[in-house]
Amino acid sequence: MTALLAAIPSPSTNVIHLGPFTVHVYGLCYAVAVIAAVAITRRRWAAHGGDPDLVSDVALWGFPAGIVGGRLYYLATTPGDSFDHWWGPFAVWHGGLGIWGGIALGTIVGIWRLRRAGVDVPRFLDAAAPALLVAQAIGRIGNYFNQELFGRPSGLPWAIEIDPAHRPARYADQATFHPTFLYELVWNLLLAAALVWLGHHRRIRPPGLFALYVGGYCAFRIVDELLRVDPAAHVLGVRWNLLLAVAGTVIGLAWFVATVRRTAPDER
Repeated sequence: MTALLAAIPSPSTNVIHLGPFTVHVYGLCYAVAVIAAVAITRRRWAAHGGDPDLVSDVALWGFPAGIVGGRLYYLATTPGDSFDHWWGPFAVWHGGLGIWGGIALGTIVGIWRLRRAGVDVPRFLDAAAPALLVAQAIGRIGNYFNQELFGRPSGLPWAIEIDPAHRPARYADQATFHPTFLYELVWNLLLAAALVWLGHHRRIRPPGLFALYVGGYCAFRIVDELLRVDPAAHVLGVRWNLLLAVAGTVIGLAWFVATVRRTAPDER
């Protein structure tokens, strides 16, 4: 009883009714996340002398690509998922977007637009890195309303209370769990602030900040994946997402080291 009293309660609903319209909080969070990411990147890109309108053009292509990539990744790596209707695989408002696929396809399409515009891609990636983290943090609020992506059972004061309908079968008798989505939200905001600080106080060659974004985010996901209990594909008994997180950490940090060690001709 004490643990329940100290736990964070889950929302009673994940929708908002506005007259005849039903707004899913998960989708609303993604909309706010995109607006925030565009606003932050526009300001940072303009500070680098770039055209802020280019940010909106990249987002117009990159965001839909990210949704498609995130949904495809989720469907490919989440075993045992079934749908009641033919349109079930497309019902992203119920959740089910894999961040790995979303970032990958969104970034690929975004870089394609940047190359067509003929701009400095590494510098743009550095401008966008903190904004992407802020967007991901806002998106995790939607997971809170959907009561998903939580961790193992926990009696900590900040544990999240999960309704029986959303608990894994093996933890049906447990009421409170690690709020891993909250852990990630806090980490993303801290990492975004760190990247902004580094960009202002240290001379880091592009795309060093974006490389730190990749390595830093993936490093935390290692901790996150070790706590998570949601269904996921496994390879040799290990969560596939955990393997991706380890690989992303190594690649991101190696990319950062290679970037800062590489000296441009005008800097020699």
